[in-house]
Amino acid sequence: MRIKTSTGLLALVIAAALATPAAAADKETRQMMADIRILQEQSQQLQNLIATLTTTLSEAVKTVNGRLDEQTNVNRKALADQKVIIDAMANDLRVLREKVDDNNVRVGSIGQELDALRQSVVAGNTPRPLAPEGDGTGAAPAADPSAGAAGVGASPQKLFDSGMADYYAGQYDLAILGLEAYVKSFPQSPQAPNAALHVGISYSQQGKYDKAVESFDTVIRTYPKSTVLPDAYARKGQALFSLKQYDKSKEALEYVIKNYPDNVAATVAQQRLKDIQDITAPPKR
Repeated sequence: MRIKTSTGLLALVIAAALATPAAAADKETRQMMADIRILQEQSQQLQNLIATLTTTLSEAVKTVNGRLDEQTNVNRKALADQKVIIDAMANDLRVLREKVDDNNVRVGSIGQELDALRQSVVAGNTPRPLAPEGDGTGAAPAADPSAGAAGVGASPQKLFDSGMADYYAGQYDLAILGLEAYVKSFPQSPQAPNAALHVGISYSQQGKYDKAVESFDTVIRTYPKSTVLPDAYARKGQALFSLKQYDKSKEALEYVIKNYPDNVAATVAQQRLKDIQDITAPPKR
Protein backbone atom coordinates (compact mmCIF):
# COMPACT_ATOMS: atom_id res chain seq x y z
CA MET A 1 0.00 0.00 0.00
CA ARG A 2 2.85 2.32 0.92
CA ILE A 3 4.58 1.43 -2.33
CA LYS A 4 1.50 2.44 -4.40
CA THR A 5 1.17 5.71 -2.57
CA SER A 6 4.82 6.58 -3.17
CA THR A 7 4.48 5.70 -6.80
CA GLY A 8 1.43 7.93 -7.19
CA LEU A 9 3.17 10.90 -5.52
CA LEU A 10 6.15 10.42 -7.76
CA ALA A 11 3.90 10.45 -10.81
CA LEU A 12 2.23 13.66 -9.63
CA VAL A 13 5.60 15.28 -8.99
CA ILE A 14 6.80 14.31 -12.49
CA ALA A 15 3.57 15.53 -14.06
CA ALA A 16 3.83 18.80 -12.18
CA ALA A 17 7.46 19.17 -13.25
CA LEU A 18 6.54 18.54 -16.86
CA ALA A 19 3.54 20.89 -16.69
CA THR A 20 5.51 23.86 -15.24
CA PRO A 21 7.62 24.64 -18.35
CA ALA A 22 4.57 24.37 -20.58
CA ALA A 23 2.61 26.79 -18.40
CA ALA A 24 5.53 29.23 -18.30
CA ALA A 25 5.89 29.13 -22.09
CA ASP A 26 2.21 29.78 -22.55
CA LYS A 27 2.37 32.77 -20.22
CA GLU A 28 5.30 34.29 -22.15
CA THR A 29 3.46 33.79 -25.40
CA ARG A 30 0.41 35.56 -24.06
CA GLN A 31 2.61 38.41 -22.78
CA MET A 32 4.26 38.79 -26.19
CA MET A 33 0.89 38.79 -27.93
CA ALA A 34 -0.30 41.46 -25.52
CA ASP A 35 2.81 43.56 -26.20
CA ILE A 36 2.34 43.15 -29.94
CA ARG A 37 -1.28 44.23 -29.63
CA ILE A 38 -0.24 47.29 -27.62
CA LEU A 39 2.38 48.17 -30.26
CA GLN A 40 -0.20 47.76 -32.99
CA GLU A 41 -2.59 50.07 -31.17
CA GLN A 42 0.18 52.65 -30.63
CA SER A 43 1.17 52.37 -34.30
CA GLN A 44 -2.43 52.93 -35.33
CA GLN A 45 -2.62 55.96 -33.05
CA LEU A 46 0.57 57.34 -34.59
CA GLN A 47 -0.79 56.81 -38.08
CA ASN A 48 -4.00 58.59 -37.12
CA LEU A 49 -1.99 61.44 -35.62
CA ILE A 50 0.20 61.71 -38.73
CA ALA A 51 -2.89 61.78 -40.95
CA THR A 52 -4.40 64.50 -38.79
CA LEU A 53 -1.19 66.54 -38.88
CA THR A 54 -0.92 66.06 -42.65
CA THR A 55 -4.48 67.28 -43.14
CA THR A 56 -3.90 70.25 -40.86
CA LEU A 57 -0.63 71.09 -42.61
CA SER A 58 -2.26 70.86 -46.05
CA GLU A 59 -5.03 73.18 -44.97
CA ALA A 60 -2.46 75.58 -43.49
CA VAL A 61 -0.45 75.51 -46.75
CA LYS A 62 -3.60 76.16 -48.76
CA THR A 63 -4.47 79.06 -46.49
CA VAL A 64 -0.96 80.52 -46.79
CA ASN A 65 -0.97 80.07 -50.57
CA GLY A 66 -4.35 81.73 -50.76
CA ARG A 67 -3.11 84.67 -48.73
CA LEU A 68 0.04 84.90 -50.83
CA ASP A 69 -2.01 84.90 -54.03
CA GLU A 70 -4.31 87.52 -52.58
CA GLN A 71 -1.33 89.67 -51.52
CA THR A 72 0.28 89.18 -54.91
CA ASN A 73 -2.88 90.34 -56.64
CA VAL A 74 -3.08 93.32 -54.31
CA ASN A 75 0.55 94.21 -55.01
CA ARG A 76 0.07 93.73 -58.73
CA LYS A 77 -2.97 95.99 -58.71
CA ALA A 78 -1.11 98.56 -56.61
CA LEU A 79 1.82 98.52 -59.05
CA ALA A 80 -0.55 98.85 -61.99
CA ASP A 81 -2.27 101.79 -60.31
CA GLN A 82 1.10 103.39 -59.57
CA LYS A 83 2.17 102.92 -63.19
CA VAL A 84 -1.02 104.60 -64.38
CA ILE A 85 -0.39 107.48 -61.99
CA ILE A 86 3.26 107.78 -63.06
CA ASP A 87 2.30 107.70 -66.74
CA ALA A 88 -0.32 110.36 -66.13
CA MET A 89 2.20 112.50 -64.26
CA ALA A 90 4.77 112.04 -67.03
CA ASN A 91 2.21 113.08 -69.62
CA ASP A 92 1.20 116.10 -67.53
CA LEU A 93 4.86 117.00 -67.12
CA ARG A 94 5.40 116.76 -70.87
CA VAL A 95 2.40 118.99 -71.53
CA LEU A 96 3.61 121.42 -68.89
CA ARG A 97 7.10 121.47 -70.41
CA GLU A 98 5.63 122.16 -73.84
CA LYS A 99 3.57 124.99 -72.40
CA VAL A 100 6.64 126.39 -70.67
CA ASP A 101 8.63 126.22 -73.92
CA ASP A 102 5.77 127.89 -75.77
CA ASN A 103 5.56 130.58 -73.12
CA ASN A 104 9.32 131.12 -73.35
CA VAL A 105 9.03 131.57 -77.09
CA ARG A 106 6.15 133.99 -76.62
CA VAL A 107 8.01 135.89 -73.94
CA GLY A 108 11.04 136.15 -76.25
CA SER A 109 8.84 137.38 -79.09
CA ILE A 110 7.13 139.88 -76.81
CA GLY A 111 10.53 141.06 -75.58
CA GLN A 112 11.66 141.61 -79.14
CA GLU A 113 8.51 143.52 -79.96
CA LEU A 114 8.99 145.63 -76.83
CA ASP A 115 12.54 146.38 -77.95
CA ALA A 116 11.21 147.34 -81.36
CA LEU A 117 8.58 149.59 -79.78
CA ARG A 118 11.23 151.11 -77.52
CA GLN A 119 13.40 151.84 -80.53
CA SER A 120 10.39 153.33 -82.27
CA VAL A 121 9.70 155.60 -79.30
CA VAL A 122 13.35 156.64 -79.07
CA ALA A 123 13.43 157.32 -82.80
CA GLY A 124 10.23 159.34 -82.53
CA ASN A 125 11.61 161.44 -79.71
CA THR A 126 14.97 162.06 -81.42
CA PRO A 127 15.02 165.33 -83.42
CA ARG A 128 15.48 164.61 -87.08
CA PRO A 129 17.99 166.62 -89.16
CA LEU A 130 16.65 168.80 -91.87
CA ALA A 131 16.26 166.94 -95.11
CA PRO A 132 18.65 167.95 -97.89
CA GLU A 133 17.15 170.01 -100.62
CA GLY A 134 18.34 167.66 -103.32
CA ASP A 135 20.83 167.95 -106.09
CA GLY A 136 19.15 170.88 -107.84
CA THR A 137 17.17 168.69 -110.18
CA GLY A 138 14.11 168.57 -107.93
CA ALA A 139 14.58 164.84 -107.26
CA ALA A 140 14.19 163.61 -103.69
CA PRO A 141 17.23 162.02 -102.07
CA ALA A 142 17.43 158.23 -102.30
CA ALA A 143 16.21 156.31 -99.29
CA ASP A 144 18.30 153.70 -97.49
CA PRO A 145 16.88 150.33 -98.65
CA SER A 146 17.97 148.52 -95.49
CA ALA A 147 16.13 151.04 -93.33
CA GLY A 148 13.01 150.56 -95.41
CA ALA A 149 13.31 146.78 -95.10
CA ALA A 150 13.62 146.85 -91.34
CA GLY A 151 11.00 149.49 -90.69
CA VAL A 152 11.23 151.42 -87.45
CA GLY A 153 9.38 149.55 -84.76
CA ALA A 154 8.51 146.66 -87.08
CA SER A 155 7.38 143.40 -85.46
CA PRO A 156 10.25 140.85 -85.42
CA GLN A 157 8.02 138.04 -86.65
CA LYS A 158 6.55 140.16 -89.43
CA LEU A 159 10.03 141.24 -90.49
CA PHE A 160 11.25 137.65 -90.60
CA ASP A 161 8.14 136.43 -92.43
CA SER A 162 8.48 139.23 -94.97
CA GLY A 163 12.10 138.34 -95.72
CA MET A 164 11.30 134.63 -96.07
CA ALA A 165 8.31 135.42 -98.30
CA ASP A 166 10.63 137.36 -100.62
CA TYR A 167 13.06 134.43 -100.59
CA TYR A 168 10.40 131.87 -101.54
CA ALA A 169 9.11 134.24 -104.22
CA GLY A 170 12.58 134.38 -105.79
CA GLN A 171 13.02 138.06 -104.88
CA TYR A 172 16.51 137.43 -103.55
CA ASP A 173 17.63 141.07 -103.37
CA LEU A 174 14.65 141.96 -101.21
CA ALA A 175 15.08 138.77 -99.18
CA ILE A 176 18.72 139.65 -98.46
CA LEU A 177 17.79 143.18 -97.37
CA GLY A 178 14.97 142.03 -95.12
CA LEU A 179 16.77 139.07 -93.55
CA GLU A 180 19.98 141.04 -92.96
CA ALA A 181 17.94 143.78 -91.30
CA TYR A 182 16.24 141.16 -89.13
CA VAL A 183 19.57 139.64 -88.02
CA LYS A 184 21.00 143.09 -87.34
CA SER A 185 17.99 144.18 -85.29
CA PHE A 186 17.39 140.90 -83.45
CA PRO A 187 20.67 138.93 -83.39
CA GLN A 188 19.66 136.84 -80.36
CA SER A 189 16.31 135.79 -81.78
CA PRO A 190 15.74 132.01 -82.12
CA GLN A 191 15.11 132.60 -85.85
CA ALA A 192 18.22 134.72 -86.41
CA PRO A 193 20.47 131.76 -87.42
CA ASN A 194 17.91 130.61 -89.99
CA ALA A 195 17.58 134.16 -91.34
CA ALA A 196 21.37 134.50 -91.65
CA LEU A 197 21.56 131.12 -93.38
CA HIS A 198 19.00 132.17 -95.99
CA VAL A 199 21.00 135.30 -96.71
CA GLY A 200 23.81 133.04 -97.88
CA ILE A 201 21.41 130.78 -99.78
CA SER A 202 19.98 133.83 -101.56
CA TYR A 203 23.47 134.85 -102.66
CA SER A 204 24.06 131.32 -103.93
CA GLN A 205 20.83 131.43 -105.91
CA GLN A 206 22.08 134.63 -107.55
CA GLY A 207 25.42 133.01 -108.39
CA LYS A 208 27.28 135.33 -105.98
CA TYR A 209 29.25 132.52 -104.42
CA ASP A 210 31.89 134.73 -102.81
CA LYS A 211 29.25 136.60 -100.83
CA ALA A 212 27.51 133.31 -100.09
CA VAL A 213 30.68 131.89 -98.55
CA GLU A 214 31.05 135.04 -96.43
CA SER A 215 27.46 134.73 -95.23
CA PHE A 216 27.86 131.05 -94.33
CA ASP A 217 31.08 131.86 -92.45
CA THR A 218 29.14 134.50 -90.52
CA VAL A 219 26.57 131.90 -89.53
CA ILE A 220 29.33 129.50 -88.43
CA ARG A 221 31.12 132.14 -86.36
CA THR A 222 28.06 133.81 -84.85
CA TYR A 223 25.89 130.76 -84.13
CA PRO A 224 28.27 127.83 -83.45
CA LYS A 225 25.61 125.91 -81.49
CA SER A 226 22.71 126.45 -83.86
CA THR A 227 20.82 123.61 -85.50
CA VAL A 228 21.46 125.21 -88.93
CA LEU A 229 25.23 124.76 -88.55
CA PRO A 230 25.42 121.47 -90.56
CA ASP A 231 23.49 123.10 -93.43
CA ALA A 232 25.77 126.16 -93.28
CA TYR A 233 28.89 123.99 -93.65
CA ALA A 234 27.35 121.91 -96.43
CA ARG A 235 26.19 124.97 -98.41
CA LYS A 236 29.56 126.62 -97.88
CA GLY A 237 31.16 123.52 -99.37
CA GLN A 238 28.81 123.69 -102.37
CA ALA A 239 29.55 127.41 -102.91
CA LEU A 240 33.30 126.71 -102.76
CA PHE A 241 32.74 123.86 -105.23
CA SER A 242 31.07 126.30 -107.61
CA LEU A 243 34.11 128.58 -107.19
CA LYS A 244 36.29 125.55 -108.07
CA GLN A 245 38.06 125.81 -104.73
CA TYR A 246 37.96 122.06 -104.33
CA ASP A 247 40.34 121.70 -101.39
CA LYS A 248 38.40 124.17 -99.23
CA SER A 249 35.14 122.68 -100.42
CA LYS A 250 36.32 119.19 -99.46
CA GLU A 251 37.35 120.44 -96.00
CA ALA A 252 33.92 121.94 -95.30
CA LEU A 253 32.06 118.89 -96.62
CA GLU A 254 34.18 116.42 -94.65
CA TYR A 255 33.51 118.44 -91.49
CA VAL A 256 29.77 117.91 -91.96
CA ILE A 257 30.14 114.16 -92.55
CA LYS A 258 32.42 113.71 -89.55
CA ASN A 259 30.49 115.79 -87.02
CA TYR A 260 26.89 115.39 -88.25
CA PRO A 261 26.72 111.92 -89.86
CA ASP A 262 22.97 111.52 -89.22
CA ASN A 263 22.02 114.93 -90.60
CA VAL A 264 20.51 115.34 -94.07
CA ALA A 265 23.33 117.77 -94.85
CA ALA A 266 25.80 114.88 -94.53
CA THR A 267 24.07 113.05 -97.40
CA VAL A 268 24.36 116.14 -99.60
CA ALA A 269 28.00 116.53 -98.57
CA GLN A 270 28.81 112.94 -99.51
CA GLN A 271 27.35 113.43 -102.99
CA ARG A 272 29.32 116.64 -103.49
CA LEU A 273 32.53 114.93 -102.28
CA LYS A 274 31.97 112.26 -104.90
CA ASP A 275 31.71 115.00 -107.54
CA ILE A 276 34.99 116.50 -106.31
CA GLN A 277 36.68 113.10 -106.49
CA ASP A 278 35.42 112.60 -110.02
CA ILE A 279 36.74 116.00 -111.09
CA THR A 280 40.10 115.87 -109.32
CA ALA A 281 40.86 112.21 -110.10
CA PRO A 282 43.76 111.72 -112.51
CA PRO A 283 42.70 110.75 -116.02
CA LYS A 284 42.70 107.10 -116.85
CA ARG A 285 45.35 105.93 -119.27
